[in-house]
Amino acid sequence: MHELGVVIEVVKTVENFAVRNKLTKIDTVVLQIGELSSMIPKYIEDCYPAAVDGTLLESTKLKVEILPANAICRSCNKVYNLLQNKKECPFCKNKSWELLSGREFLIKEIVAY
Repeated sequence: MHELGVVIEVVKTVENFAVRNKLTKIDTVVLQIGELSSMIPKYIEDCYPAAVDGTLLESTKLKVEILPANAICRSCNKVYNLLQNKKECPFCKNKSWELLSGREFLIKEIVAY
């Protein structure tokens, strides 16, 4: 499970940001995880308490937003979700597409108070 190592790096990144910006209280960390990323959101959520233990983020909440695996059809130029449509354009049935989103793993927001 590589998620723990990734979450520890997220915690370090957020702590460094907080120090540089003189934030003393952080309420929530918001992550965006693409449907096609190698991260499993449930594992990220499960690892978070251990990763923040003893850090500036110890009492923070974690919010995870899932980004859809969207593609654009190379034939009809319509956007659709790859996973929901089994990698086939629901409009023209073509299987040639270009990925638009879904591989992301981002720190979207740090909510401080």
